[in-house]
Amino acid sequence: MKRRSLLKRTASGLAALAAPRIAASQEASSLKFKPNADLTILDPVWTTAYSSRYLGLLSYDMLYGMDDGLNPHPQMVAGHVIENDNKLWRLALRDGLRFHDGEPVLSRDVVASIKRWGSRDAFGQVLMAATDEISAASDKEVVFRLKYPFPLLPNALAKSSSYVPVIMPERLISDPSKMVTEVVGSGPYRYIAAERVSGARSVWEKFDGYVPRPDGTPQFTSGPKVPRITRIEWTVIPDAPTAAAAVINGEIDWYEDVLYDLIPMLKKAPQVRVTSYNPAGTMGIVRFNHLHPPFNNAAIRRAMLGALIQSDFGIAMAGNDHTLWDDDVGVFCPSSPMASDAGLGVLTCPRDYDKVKRDLAAAGYNGDTVVYLSAADSYPIAQQASVGADMMRKAGMNVDLVTVDFGTWLKRRANPAPPDKGGWNVTDTALPGLDLWDPASHLALRGNGMAAWPGWPTSEALEGLRTQWFAAPDEARRKAICRDIQLQAWHDVPYLPSGRWRDITAYRTNLQDVLNGMPLFYNLSKA
Repeated sequence: MKRRSLLKRTASGLAALAAPRIAASQEASSLKFKPNADLTILDPVWTTAYSSRYLGLLSYDMLYGMDDGLNPHPQMVAGHVIENDNKLWRLALRDGLRFHDGEPVLSRDVVASIKRWGSRDAFGQVLMAATDEISAASDKEVVFRLKYPFPLLPNALAKSSSYVPVIMPERLISDPSKMVTEVVGSGPYRYIAAERVSGARSVWEKFDGYVPRPDGTPQFTSGPKVPRITRIEWTVIPDAPTAAAAVINGEIDWYEDVLYDLIPMLKKAPQVRVTSYNPAGTMGIVRFNHLHPPFNNAAIRRAMLGALIQSDFGIAMAGNDHTLWDDDVGVFCPSSPMASDAGLGVLTCPRDYDKVKRDLAAAGYNGDTVVYLSAADSYPIAQQASVGADMMRKAGMNVDLVTVDFGTWLKRRANPAPPDKGGWNVTDTALPGLDLWDPASHLALRGNGMAAWPGWPTSEALEGLRTQWFAAPDEARRKAICRDIQLQAWHDVPYLPSGRWRDITAYRTNLQDVLNGMPLFYNLSKA
């Protein structure tokens, strides 16, 4: 599979670099950022979209945060006390917490927020299952009464990957089934809805009422979150060469998702730093819809394991430089202690498309149309879709590649209706390696039916192993269970793991104190 380059030809790339410049900001206290996609959903508990997650960490705050080693630390809480044989947790909110509308953050806001998050997030659902009651003992004390000890409670509330457990005003989340469309956080930056331009711009300003945590070391989502930049502006630039030219010329400060073809040019720019802030990388997922034919048939899903060539996805995403991508990747991030080689032979044995066709026929595939949903303005989704659709066609499937914009993709992916009524059969996405670190955060490995991540697989076996993992007494046992989870995944096939690739970002060298993990804007300074 040849890589589809967004540069097309050298001439068009040079033409893009010569295009009219984006207006540059001269304010030393402002920062312009080019995100990987437009901000279309304002609720970070509603979607796994990167842009919504970044919004969550800009405008909201969490009870706990995580350091670079993924250890939890108090963030909105001053501390906690554990009583009653580890089944009673008392969390005290620290002083100075205030929402952007001026109202104080109260325990009842925390209770409503955690209950809402716990109904949607994989880790949150486990915490809620262990919880008898969560209540507001006073305006500043939150109490968890547990059915049994749950020592990972701070880890759950510090979750910094998909579905961030941010604290929202109770009044905005009285109906947990509705998406929040108004951003009223208590974090370091206030979202300026009036300056939003769909498909072009999102804006935040420093929240003067924010009181950073007084202690701790700034790492990832923990420690003092100091808003040093006065104004943050996200500028959507669909054309990659134009984005590269903008960061080289100082018209933007930060280009989040550098197209790999542009790395050599950016490295030559003296005022630009090209690096990676996410050691865990990004993991690719080709996701089946388990509700409708043909992928409601596990045997058909298993047959597709024989068609998967992870190196094709790696080359499509990052080119021929194998240092930029990994194949022979299982269901857990290769950097995680939970990763293993269990059953990897299903992916590494010789590929035989004639055998795949026979296996599909034996499983009952009879030429049904497969609607493959893609997003043209999302590089990882579009690149993987090109490879994935080609893979399925080689296997003899009748593939209809449906390409929409990213906002429409998000909405349609969440639609469980049949493909001819606005749904889909297969799609793909990319998630940070931290999201696939272990069973606590791994949304794509849930088997809880309609409560699961879009794709909606049902697997009592996967759910049972996940429950065992949480109850495991030590890391050795957890690792063993994760081997069993991976073996079960090759049987149930909730999705196809399409590999891992490096995240490459570029920013002006006058940006200082850039944190690890993802684009985080607190503690940044601009010389």
